[in-house]
Amino acid sequence: MVILQAPRRVLSRFGHQKKWIKRFSSRVGDSELRTNYDAIIIGAGHNGLVTAAYLQKAGLQVCVLEKRYIIGGAAVTEEIIPGFKFSRASYVLSLLRPQIYTDLELKKYGLKVYLRDPSSYTPLLEPGGLSGSARSLLLGRDHDENTRQIAQFSVTDAQRFGEYEAQLERIVAAMDPLLDSAPVTVPGLTKSSFSDKLQSLASFKALGNTAKSLGKDFPLFYEFMTAPAEKILDKWFESEPLKATLATDSVIGAMTSPTLPGSGYVLLHHVMGELEGKKGAWGYVEGGMGALSQAIANCGMDYGASIYTDKAVSNIIVNNGRAEGVVLEDGTEIKSKLVLSNATPKITFLDLLPEGSLPSPVLSDLKQFDFRSPVTKINVALDKIPNFVADPNVTDNTPMPHHRCTIHINCENSELIHKAYMDAQAGHYSRKPVIEMVIPSSLDPTLAPPGCHVALLFTQYTPYHLSDGREWDEYTKGQYSDQGMYMYSETRYSYSHISKYMVR
Repeated sequence: MVILQAPRRVLSRFGHQKKWIKRFSSRVGDSELRTNYDAIIIGAGHNGLVTAAYLQKAGLQVCVLEKRYIIGGAAVTEEIIPGFKFSRASYVLSLLRPQIYTDLELKKYGLKVYLRDPSSYTPLLEPGGLSGSARSLLLGRDHDENTRQIAQFSVTDAQRFGEYEAQLERIVAAMDPLLDSAPVTVPGLTKSSFSDKLQSLASFKALGNTAKSLGKDFPLFYEFMTAPAEKILDKWFESEPLKATLATDSVIGAMTSPTLPGSGYVLLHHVMGELEGKKGAWGYVEGGMGALSQAIANCGMDYGASIYTDKAVSNIIVNNGRAEGVVLEDGTEIKSKLVLSNATPKITFLDLLPEGSLPSPVLSDLKQFDFRSPVTKINVALDKIPNFVADPNVTDNTPMPHHRCTIHINCENSELIHKAYMDAQAGHYSRKPVIEMVIPSSLDPTLAPPGCHVALLFTQYTPYHLSDGREWDEYTKGQYSDQGMYMYSETRYSYSHISKYMVR
């Protein structure tokens, strides 16, 4: 993922951005770093922090080592422009397993979430729909309002949408036990210890229960696992604004197109979450996503876990095929009975393990792993709320329901998404990037000064390597961010170019 803090003209007002970054995770690592622990966790991303909290609660002495100055990994909050707090990578919450909230008492340790309802807003460049005057599609948890919104484009789609959502809910409910089971491995039944075989049997049992629960929905489940999202959506609906809005969930964060096999699963994946007991709900974390990481860390530290920042791991110590600790970049050696890694598979297995630690077939598979992301994220500080032509602001600077949503730009029809993907396949960033824009300050007043807002633009597609030999230097990043701003601010979307609202 390439992350742009804001267009160049915004950053230049404040000089080099790093001096403005504040540390929101200062309550870490108060104790002296020891030379021996029961467990070491490499990386303080939210998954590593969850693991640390559970292990520490179970009675192990746990040490978490983070190479950055701040904990959270992709779930961080940083003040990259004075007074404005940005979730620099991940930006909405849903897919964290509900039992984690309960087991780690995250509300007790500071987590507060704002549920989004409505949750999806697609403004149209040109009026359309059955009457020729529809300007946008707004979706949320209100069944009757969803029906009214969709009926602007297709009465049939409006009638079928509830059935579509109900079928997705049944599939997700059947799959839910699988999410908490170890992956099924056939070799685990024949080439492992007795306890591992028992665990594999438990996974097969969960898989069997899921198949049984699916019942008549199994063909649709199989289709979601294998088919293109476009094929699935075309079977259900006829109106492009609805299909394209739903199709964005089939590609978000993935270098794929709704026309490709596998995108159906990505679509299903994004309705598997739960928030505040509401299935499929998404929300904003008060204080940004770093506040989630801090709540998890607070729990772990309350039970005695040690968490350290600015501690980059150089390599994992391996002796007779077993991991026995780590060496930091400054040469410090720390021993442990267990080493877990919150880093990527590439960093963990190819960079940190000594050469020769893995069988050749495993090594070959890891080297072929595709880590490419299509996403460039643009974080912007605004001095007022944006004003959309499709749904003009009632007052000058008061957020309206659609401001709380994921706002879909260049998503009026599925062909726009596919064309943006094809640009990236040719080695160019998308001429009309797919933009998912959120304004979390529309619900969370802690993110920006009074009257001001933060806007986060999740844009795709941008290839890692450009075909014309250009690199992602500051000039190229600036060009792309300017293009992203222009696409949002095209006069038929917004009354004013977003730069008019930017903090100077």
